[in-house]
Amino acid sequence: MDFVVSVTTRPRRPGEADGVDYEFVGEEEFDRLVGDGGFLEWALVHGHRYGTPSGPVEGSLRAGKVVLLEVDVQGGERLMDLYPDGVSVFLLPPGFDVLAERLRGRGTEPEGEVRRRLERAREEMTHAGRYSYVVVNDKVDEAVDKLRSIVVAERCRVSRRAAPGGSGSH
Repeated sequence: MDFVVSVTTRPRRPGEADGVDYEFVGEEEFDRLVGDGGFLEWALVHGHRYGTPSGPVEGSLRAGKVVLLEVDVQGGERLMDLYPDGVSVFLLPPGFDVLAERLRGRGTEPEGEVRRRLERAREEMTHAGRYSYVVVNDKVDEAVDKLRSIVVAERCRVSRRAAPGGSGSH
């Protein structure tokens, strides 16, 4: 399974590593990537741009690998249109109050920004029904186990397997 790191113009938060959490770039580099067709999708979110780089995704798919992407609702909708056979998972917080606590606990945004993020999250949650699966992110280990289970189940799906006697490697 390959996790493809998104590209962003957002400043790095404490504890984040370039190329691990995101690929952090300036506005000019982001513009260059947009102009060169370097993104499958990109969006302006909370005042910063985020994009899914096309090269690593396409390379992993050509190699027959499962690709894991972390995107917002706008990106998810675009990727579902581009890859109708793809599997989408909507991660939900265990409750809106927990989400608020998590955002405030980061201590990286002023209260006004936290409120804007919470309002956007409330609107985004209305899109969960379009996704293939919903996972509540209460305990990280349990959420990861559920995501792994989804990958295993999807690999076993009849429509994803080669015909009997074929060369499928699933």
